[in-house]
Amino acid sequence: MLALTYHGSHDVRVERVPDPILQEPDDVILKITATAICGSDLHLYRGKIPEVKDGDIFGHEFMGRVIEAGPEVTHLKKGDRVVVPFVIACGQCFFCEKQLFSACETTNPDRGAILNKKSIHSMAALFGFSHLYGGIPGGQAEYVRVPKANVGPIKIPDTLADEQVLFLSDILPTGYQAIVNADVGPGSSIAIFGAGPVGLMTAACARLRGAEKIFMVDHHPYRLEFARNTYEVYPINFDEVDPAEVIIENTSFRGVDAVIDAVGFEAKGSTLETVMTNLKIEGSSGQALRQCIAAVRRGGTVSVPGVYAGFIHGFLFGDAFEKGLTFKMGQTHVQRFLPELLGYIEAGKLHPNEIISHHLPLSEAATGYKIFDKKEEDCRKVVLLP
Repeated sequence: MLALTYHGSHDVRVERVPDPILQEPDDVILKITATAICGSDLHLYRGKIPEVKDGDIFGHEFMGRVIEAGPEVTHLKKGDRVVVPFVIACGQCFFCEKQLFSACETTNPDRGAILNKKSIHSMAALFGFSHLYGGIPGGQAEYVRVPKANVGPIKIPDTLADEQVLFLSDILPTGYQAIVNADVGPGSSIAIFGAGPVGLMTAACARLRGAEKIFMVDHHPYRLEFARNTYEVYPINFDEVDPAEVIIENTSFRGVDAVIDAVGFEAKGSTLETVMTNLKIEGSSGQALRQCIAAVRRGGTVSVPGVYAGFIHGFLFGDAFEKGLTFKMGQTHVQRFLPELLGYIEAGKLHPNEIISHHLPLSEAATGYKIFDKKEEDCRKVVLLP
């Protein structure tokens, strides 16, 4: 089959690789019908995530039809059309029973990116995202093996097009969890840092839940303009103004009820932070988090769907304490939200496909990565078609 494979920083190639096979009795094999490039994939593409190996297959946003099922698969059959969560969870462990699927104890034992080895940790395995998270081949390919198929995949009715539901795999539930964690409801005011795909899905979900005022912070004018036209946000370009100052001035000098950091560890930071990161003294830029702490009101919530790793200097924990802030964060418990979000799409209340800007054949996936990484051609989201 054809698949997008990694060969070093900024070097991905579509190559012929062996077709996947069933390995466990609850596996299924999918024929991919649509897959997408995620902002998190760019961390891999840029060489920022450890334990990515030559030949690894990327891709954790995908859907397709079941062509083969193991003997213990009870929820799916050959021919079923499904979207697959990027998180691989067993559905039976301590955390899965609490619907904390991204903390599954069994699919990726004793792995993860936590530096404090005294922490008892086990992050669930993820599709196409480094051997820190299981080394499971991803779905930017013609076929993919899906473990734990009784827990993750959700059946899709043929009345919905692939593009309407593809983002149930990651960015839509990620944006929704960010809003749920921020306790956004009717009349809320929020600020979203990052107008990439997750930030845009967060804005869509905020509108769904009745947010009254949404500030969107970025420095790419085309992304801000799209967010303004589509979700009626108040756009803020951080290259031109101090976002926290603008937000505070427009919220009766209190700040917003909640902030969402949809940027993560590659946020544009100071020169010092850049040098420290390059020297491996700093794990992540804290610029976006500092702005979030400044922009939220006392007693507010900082919700973080953006990926972070390692140490962050200048965290301003004292400010967070003084303001009595709540922090909620982490990988998305995708399985928890799928039925609800599918219902919103079927009812016409969510239109995640509206953010798609580029369609490319899988054979041109490397070009898609370059365009997305460089923000060329006003690229918002790339969908690949095998």
